[in-house]
Amino acid sequence: MIAAERKTLSRRTVYSMLIGIVLVKGLNWPILVVGLESLTPIWMGAFRVMGAAVLVFAVAIWRGKLVAPTRHDMPIVITLAVFHLSVVFVLVFTALQMVPAGRSSVVVWTSALWTVPIAAVVLRERMTPLRWTGLLIGLAGVVTLFEPWGLAWSEPGAKLGHFLLVMAAITTAGVSVHVRAHRWEMTPLEAMPWELLGASLLLGALGLVFDGFPSFEMTWAIAGVMAYQSFLASGLAFLALVVVLQNLSPVSTNLTQMGVPVVGVLASAVFLSETITISLGVGLLLIIVGVALNLLSENSTYMRRI
Repeated sequence: MIAAERKTLSRRTVYSMLIGIVLVKGLNWPILVVGLESLTPIWMGAFRVMGAAVLVFAVAIWRGKLVAPTRHDMPIVITLAVFHLSVVFVLVFTALQMVPAGRSSVVVWTSALWTVPIAAVVLRERMTPLRWTGLLIGLAGVVTLFEPWGLAWSEPGAKLGHFLLVMAAITTAGVSVHVRAHRWEMTPLEAMPWELLGASLLLGALGLVFDGFPSFEMTWAIAGVMAYQSFLASGLAFLALVVVLQNLSPVSTNLTQMGVPVVGVLASAVFLSETITISLGVGLLLIIVGVALNLLSENSTYMRRI
């Protein structure tokens, strides 16, 4: 997906960057919970994309790579701005007020599973035995994770929170299929500033309409949360991922990124004292296996084409 000149970096450097991305994204889950104690979900998303937009615009201008999106690429820019960077953020941040951060990180990661049936219907991609196996194992992990036989569904927000997380995962999957089907004229890196700008304007407007002007005490903790969201979890993590994808295959990159929910679960247990239940551990393992099989299936399909 990234159409850019490949960089000559050592594998140690590239994998160090990739591990850094996994840690930054995984540690972000308990940090989000802290931020949502002072900010509404909409304003949390707005500040995140606004800060990231400043960083990405600055990098694009510094590199002389700031170009306006073409009419052909405008639909994918709108899709990513509205759904991936706005709708998904609001759904996830709202759910985090109802569902523990560790569990949320795992449910959101199931987006890779929902991509399989959506791509089969929309793009007519063939459902190979390996893909069926990965999908079924992953869905078994989802059921185990939800623990319908023991989870306190009567607790306020439990059903709604899990529903919002699943909707966020499905929305992310739908966006991924659109990205896969789109024939880019500009590169995704060139499109990123405009996606962030569009999401900033949309979330800012929604925040003013539904929550009013943001009112909170700017403490060092909140400043740190906002800086982490904007510059690390969004801006730098994305730019680093672009460099990684220029040096590693997408399959290797995505397989390594499956460590994100693992770090999210562990970080939430350490910093938020969340309990790692047997169902959470088993569900996470099954989901990781299911996603890995689907990624390997994509790799084998690609290899047969070349």
